[in-house]
Amino acid sequence: MSQRRLTPTEVQYLRETMNADLRIGNIRLREGEYQYDLAKAIASFQLELYFPDVKNITRRLYGEDKTNDVQFIRKIQTILKKMEKSNIVRILPKKTPWELQRYALSSFKFQDSDRNLVIFATDEQIQRAQKLLQSVSIQQEAYATKLISVKGKIFLLAFMVVVSYMVILWDTTQNIVNPVVFVLAFSIAVVCSLMLGKLLSRE
Repeated sequence: MSQRRLTPTEVQYLRETMNADLRIGNIRLREGEYQYDLAKAIASFQLELYFPDVKNITRRLYGEDKTNDVQFIRKIQTILKKMEKSNIVRILPKKTPWELQRYALSSFKFQDSDRNLVIFATDEQIQRAQKLLQSVSIQQEAYATKLISVKGKIFLLAFMVVVSYMVILWDTTQNIVNPVVFVLAFSIAVVCSLMLGKLLSRE
């Protein structure tokens, strides 16, 4: 499952779910019923550090044909909405209006309306996911630091190019053009432009 880069809010949601205590739900979570299957599927996605939308969940549980069945997708969305009201799942805010809503479990441990204890992940699975999340967080922090460094270099090179061309322009407007100033400024502009182009092509 390909995971897009996690936002700080999504990392917080994952940590909250992994550290959450037993939640009391007011719907039944009986094996074989839709609510149970949907919660179990969302749990499996979250252990992979992924927040699924309704089509991801349907595809994993029921296959591609059901994913393309609009009526079935609406039925699943209705059940997920009831599960949200029962504090079983939370609906994540959309980043763009056209994307499908994504879902997260509020915990891996529940007591359902029949007072049954329902656990969707073992302690070992949660610990594995926590280690994976920690590793991903470290990678993302390193990426953010690198991005800041690259942006700084881009700004500096762009600044040098602009200043160099301004010096060239100033030199050519003088009564006597100074060839040393012209050649030096032009060389700096060319070198910085090449470095800037190489840097931008890598990003």
